[in-house]
Amino acid sequence: MSLEFLVAVAIAVLTAGGVYLSLRGRTFQVVLGLTLLSYAVNLFLFAAGRLTVDRPPLYAAGAAYADPLPQALVLTAIVITFGMTALVVTLSLRSFLESGSDQVDGIADPHDGEDRG
Repeated sequence: MSLEFLVAVAIAVLTAGGVYLSLRGRTFQVVLGLTLLSYAVNLFLFAAGRLTVDRPPLYAAGAAYADPLPQALVLTAIVITFGMTALVVTLSLRSFLESGSDQVDGIADPHDGEDRG
């Protein structure tokens, strides 16, 4: 198996898990889904950037150098993801405190708390 295939499978698994969790009814699962989607985007940006090994990070005369753009994009994406996750967690906590339910629509589940045995 090639490394490209493993990276593509990792991106696909993270994307599938993120979409599945984002479509769930509870806010914590939605937050986890959004986080998994952001990890998938970060991996995609790294893979699309054609990262190189053993090359200088800065331009040197006559030498090939590593492209700093993918690293800068991923670093920016990490910072944006952290802020987005903090905002979504704050909004979900506020929604839970006001409605008493962690459902996305704010309506309590009638079967919540029952023993489903």
